[in-house]
Amino acid sequence: MSEQPIPPAAKPRSQPVSIPCRDGVVLGGHLWLAETERPEGRIIINPATGVLARYYHRYAQFLTRHGFDVLTFDYRGIGQSRSQQLRGSGYRWRDWGEQDFAAALRLMIVHGRSGPLTVVGHSVGGFLPGLAENARVIDRMLTVGAQYAWWGDYMPRRRAALFLKWHVVMPAMTALHGYFPGRRLGWLEDLPKGVANEWSFRGPRFERSHPASERRDVLRRMGAVKASILAVAVSDDELGTVPAIHRTLNYYTGAQRQSVLLRPVDFGRDAIGHFGLFHDSHVAGFWVDTLSWLREGRNPWPASVLK
Repeated sequence: MSEQPIPPAAKPRSQPVSIPCRDGVVLGGHLWLAETERPEGRIIINPATGVLARYYHRYAQFLTRHGFDVLTFDYRGIGQSRSQQLRGSGYRWRDWGEQDFAAALRLMIVHGRSGPLTVVGHSVGGFLPGLAENARVIDRMLTVGAQYAWWGDYMPRRRAALFLKWHVVMPAMTALHGYFPGRRLGWLEDLPKGVANEWSFRGPRFERSHPASERRDVLRRMGAVKASILAVAVSDDELGTVPAIHRTLNYYTGAQRQSVLLRPVDFGRDAIGHFGLFHDSHVAGFWVDTLSWLREGRNPWPASVLK
């Protein structure tokens, strides 16, 4: 590794921000400012489904110490963006991309500091940018386990158990409660009914969950993204498998795309899974490696490229 992480001598400064969406929903987030007049760039971190933005705060602080301005935020119905009454809210997965990410992107454009505009998207957070009408302004994307949870792409030996959990139990609990009580079950955060059902009932072609009259426009928006994309898969990720990340990448038809398969042994680990790379135990490994892509658009794992 060519660079060592900067010791956390001083906690990076952040400020709470309100992010207004065009449909009137206001999201909560934090803007982390690099302590330099000319930052390396601007980064938006898109969370996974049912994961609080604060899970990514330490990575955001790391990026800030390395010269980036960073925006973290919660999607509608989650964390700082949760409404008082989640039951019956009607929020959908597609709203997270078409409304929430689009609003986050507008905030970072208006923020106006210099450098490339990059998205770090975890899980569905790597898929959602393509749903936003303004996503064409993104310069680079780094996605980790980016997928939209079609059960046919789950890890084969875990597929039956995951299907039961997310495609049988989750919709049943959602129907019973009017939202998915994930926190009570210890299965991520609570989810709005529309989000949970889009996950549970989505097929191999995501656009088919949209009305027929909207499908052509949805595909147009995905294809309009011109960013350079580096998609990371992890060999023991039961959700973001290689077929799953390639299914996502195939929609970004106008982007420069490459993918890599990383293994726990690459980082001296026995396991990483779907969430591990954003844990701060990876600060001297994966986190430092990502700086090559975020700064220069250079793949730090050339030996792991998938064909």
